[in-house]
Amino acid sequence: MTTTKTSITTLLLALFFAATAQAALPQTVKGEAVTSLAPLVEEVSPAVVNIRVSQTVTRRNPFGDDAFRRFFGLPDTPGGAQEVASAGSGVIVDAERGYILTNHHVVGDADMIKISLMDGTVHDAEIVGSDPATDIAVIKVTAEGLTDMPIGDSNDARVGDFVIAIGNPFGLGHTVTSGIISALGRTGISRDGYEDFIQTDASINPGNSGGALVNMNGELIGINSAIISRSGGNVGIGFAVPTEIASSIMSQILDFGEIRRGLLGVNIQTIDSQAAEALGNDIDAGALITVIQPESAAEHAGLKVGDIIVEVNDKKVDSAAELRNRIGLLRSGEQVRIKYLRDNETLSARAELGRVQNQMILGEEIHRGLAGSTFASASTSTGDGIEISEVQEGSPAAQRGLRSGDLITHVNRARVRELQDLREVAARYDILFLNVRRGDRALMFQIR
Repeated sequence: MTTTKTSITTLLLALFFAATAQAALPQTVKGEAVTSLAPLVEEVSPAVVNIRVSQTVTRRNPFGDDAFRRFFGLPDTPGGAQEVASAGSGVIVDAERGYILTNHHVVGDADMIKISLMDGTVHDAEIVGSDPATDIAVIKVTAEGLTDMPIGDSNDARVGDFVIAIGNPFGLGHTVTSGIISALGRTGISRDGYEDFIQTDASINPGNSGGALVNMNGELIGINSAIISRSGGNVGIGFAVPTEIASSIMSQILDFGEIRRGLLGVNIQTIDSQAAEALGNDIDAGALITVIQPESAAEHAGLKVGDIIVEVNDKKVDSAAELRNRIGLLRSGEQVRIKYLRDNETLSARAELGRVQNQMILGEEIHRGLAGSTFASASTSTGDGIEISEVQEGSPAAQRGLRSGDLITHVNRARVRELQDLREVAARYDILFLNVRRGDRALMFQIR
């Protein structure tokens, strides 16, 4: 009796694991029955490169100057400029011209970049252009016999689609993992704020950054960019920048040598169903226009203060942050379709986006307490405020709590819209109080 029960249990376990293993693979790839992903991996892997980067960083000595440390007998902790190395991944998307897509955070501050192909050959590479806000960069290598990966349409991706991720985790070299698309349109992951991530449970670990997320047609649909993990390792939640965004950024870099973001020219705030009802509109959420900049794309399109934007290019808008993302991921001069509510009537308009002026200044030019940060005039979608475009880790600005993507609206109670406004106010005070908008939150920081 016991033997029979054991046999039945063994059979059921065998059937369970067989079913589980079968469910872990797609039934077909390119119309053919699949028992292995090896043919697909062999086809696309040569287009994925390992990236090694060296850069010089300045480290602050936590114990101050030499005299201070000697007086108190503190250890000699190294400071100053040091060379550090890091690793990442990239995807060849144009073999003829040698263009490679990767992440900004992999190569953005590099002094030297070397890429290694699957066959082990190593080549020098250079940065063509980089965009911190979307974490996309384009690098170029001069080499013969490269293999590129076709770029697919990430808009066709669906939750549940099988995908593979290829990269260089922990510097181990070409590694392939598989999974499914867990979610689409994820936001709130990056501090920079221009997001529309593909979420996947395909294992993504440190070093995978800049690698390929590939569909079952062997097409690139995303550039692996981030993970959520308390330990630093994979927990089944990874994120990739969709090719819709990566391709747009790459084309701007190659066409213009820079990023030319679209500008709608409105001040906005998130509105919920209760607030909308108070304004006589029957909606659950949207972005309320509070100010329209003169001669802006919004004004030319006929939008008015009090209008509630609910869609851009047929994509739903539930908040001010979502509108900022939708507009900020488009290029200047592009025509956009806007659906909005006015007095509970649904209307539509077409707007030709203006251009965000890419004026930038370093934080140390404003105040010593802002060292390590970079400021740019005009938030991408609002055209209102001073945006912190970059904050270096460990810098005085970072220590005071500032983050990339923060929008400064007031300094010492004075309204600031342009960099010159910030300069003029800061020149009059030794202590600065910054009113900052971070997503839907309002914050204040004291800078000494």
